[in-house]
Amino acid sequence: MSNKRLSIRVQQYLKKLLQFFLQGLLVLAPVCITFYVIISLFNWVDGILPSVIDFVLPKLISKGADGKLQRIPGIGFVVFITLVIIVGRISSSFIVTKLVDILDKVLENTPGIKFIYSSVKDFLEAFAGNKKKFDKPVLVNVDASEVWRVGFITQKDAIAFDLAEHIVVYVPHSYAISGITYIVPKEKVRIMHNITAAEAMKFAVSGGVSNFVD
Repeated sequence: MSNKRLSIRVQQYLKKLLQFFLQGLLVLAPVCITFYVIISLFNWVDGILPSVIDFVLPKLISKGADGKLQRIPGIGFVVFITLVIIVGRISSSFIVTKLVDILDKVLENTPGIKFIYSSVKDFLEAFAGNKKKFDKPVLVNVDASEVWRVGFITQKDAIAFDLAEHIVVYVPHSYAISGITYIVPKEKVRIMHNITAAEAMKFAVSGGVSNFVD
């Protein structure tokens, strides 16, 4: 076998190995990243309880030889989830609702804290609860005449900006948690009736790689 033919065979072999590597990466990367995020979140939440108990009752939890607080794996996560569920359950009661309203007004009128609290609250309410904002997927024309972006109507009009015939649309970035807010004329917005908000968000964030129907 000549050196040239051998070189071609080696290149083909390396090319195939690279192809197998990339295919394996496409299979393993999403799984590994997902598990890493879940485990990291679990460990972070699980580590909250011992620190809180040590702050409130320092003698209740002992420390190991390394000086770290001893903990039962999983108990902090279970307590945290249980607490969130309990708060969600009792939040609809009259007394709790009034207390939350009072606390809400205090935080929204406190300089410095107001910006952080309002931003986090509005962001979470946009995805969940009774005030969901990202539930109306649309196509919005903001670039060239035949170029469309996937977005979500957040305000049905822009009267506050003296633009009654305009709509406020949020367009998420691909592979990021950021996005851009556009105020565009109503005729430049097309509502997607056959696509759910979750499907549209998944499609936009994945850069168009994800199909609307799995």
